[in-house]
Amino acid sequence: MSEEITTEEWRPSKNPWLIAAPLMIAVFMYALDETISNVALPYMAGSFSVSHTESTWVITSYLIASGIIITTSDFFCKLMGRNNYFMFSLFLFTVASFLCGISNSIGMMIISRFLQGLGGGGILPLTQAIMLESFPLKQRAQAMAMFGLGVIVAPIVGPALGGWITENWSWPFIYFINIPFGIFVLSIAPSLLEEPPYARKQKNVTMDYIGFFFLTIWLVAFQVFLDKGNDADWFGATWICWTFGISMTAFLLFIISQVVNKKNALVDLEILKDKNYLFGTIIQVFLMGAMMGSAAMLPSMLQQMMGYTSFLSGLSMVPRGAGCLVATIINATITPIVGEKPIVVVGLLILGAGSLAFGEINLQIALANIALPNFLFGMGMVMALVPLINLSCCTLRNEQLTNASGVQNLFKNIGAAIGTSIVTTCVSRFSQIHQYMLVGKLRDTNSVFVERIQAMTGSFSGLTDHATATYMAMTQTYQQLVQQSHLWAYIDTFRWFAVASFAILPLMLLVRSPKALTKELEAKHIKID
Repeated sequence: MSEEITTEEWRPSKNPWLIAAPLMIAVFMYALDETISNVALPYMAGSFSVSHTESTWVITSYLIASGIIITTSDFFCKLMGRNNYFMFSLFLFTVASFLCGISNSIGMMIISRFLQGLGGGGILPLTQAIMLESFPLKQRAQAMAMFGLGVIVAPIVGPALGGWITENWSWPFIYFINIPFGIFVLSIAPSLLEEPPYARKQKNVTMDYIGFFFLTIWLVAFQVFLDKGNDADWFGATWICWTFGISMTAFLLFIISQVVNKKNALVDLEILKDKNYLFGTIIQVFLMGAMMGSAAMLPSMLQQMMGYTSFLSGLSMVPRGAGCLVATIINATITPIVGEKPIVVVGLLILGAGSLAFGEINLQIALANIALPNFLFGMGMVMALVPLINLSCCTLRNEQLTNASGVQNLFKNIGAAIGTSIVTTCVSRFSQIHQYMLVGKLRDTNSVFVERIQAMTGSFSGLTDHATATYMAMTQTYQQLVQQSHLWAYIDTFRWFAVASFAILPLMLLVRSPKALTKELEAKHIKID
């Protein structure tokens, strides 16, 4: 126990808020690039003369690379030293951003985005680990509030910023904007970051090549399964079944390799025995799925059904950012008084309320009508997600944080990918269900339908013959039916977000608060900063 206490007492000599400044810039850049490319895909597809389906690999390659490298962050910290690895990751991310901007083919763009993901994937877990260990236990709530603001707000403002830059400048500038910030952080970070004894470069570090191979196969195959599954009718397609089977087999072999080769494993799975970490991570996975799924769904609905431009659809997410900001202030000021658990519970309730409010939308809405639901959604998301980061890690030792952050962020990335895929499938399948239900109303026995067709036929008769006018009336009615079916599909999906928010509330009973932990440790005569 004495060794653990010595490790816990390490603190940087500089003000932790100064240390947090370059870290937050770096993590904001990484999180921003998760979504900033979404609205620019049609422009990239045109520039590279490829289909929209092919252009989606610009996003997929980034997610795959970051997912692979996030899990291996603890290994590379041991191999290079944590500060060196952070600087290398930031340098790679900045250079790759430049390569993305000058790409002249889809192949070069995919490779550049893959390199950018490799760099960005190292930034996220290291930032979380450094901030957690740099602040005393009593100040971690404020630190994680700031960290959560960057991780959550950046993907939200990404579509709006990307749409504005693409429409007013051109799509390469969504990557060029990273360069000055990357250079700035590279210039000031070495003088601010300090390396604790347990995060320094270690000798005789051996690479777990077998585990890395299975990890790569698992994540690549699983990402392809999620991206292409809905278009291929999921398990109705043989190749999707094979892809899923390969992914799950590689996943099982990866877990086995980490257990068998425990000494040189890429990740330490022992942290999953910690209940706070396990259940806190599970809840975060659900929340990330809801956040990224809704972030993809709402702009898509506004563009496809209401004719909004990419910029306006991205702008619709701004109230969500305002909700995130308000929640961050609440987290920083109220959490030290009432603790994290009540804040998380209230956040989940607000998130569910925002989802239910989205379930009341219709096709006559304006941007102002979705401001309140978006505000509630963003506020609830930050109040629920950010305190969970501290709750899930408060029972871990400092030397476990780098590994724990890597594993946790990997699962959160997977949750985001699954959430986005589920949303796409729900909208597609629910629209088919509602279309099947509504089409049964379009029959001669329905007096309302007959009257509507007769009225529309009369309107069109002044332009053409009666038969053509009747056909035009039927066609327009069917188009309205399809439109309403899609609207109900979006409404149903938002309501399922509310169900999920309320359903995970009982898991909070299994998570201990830092106050309870402090009392437990004080009873054992262990000092907590």
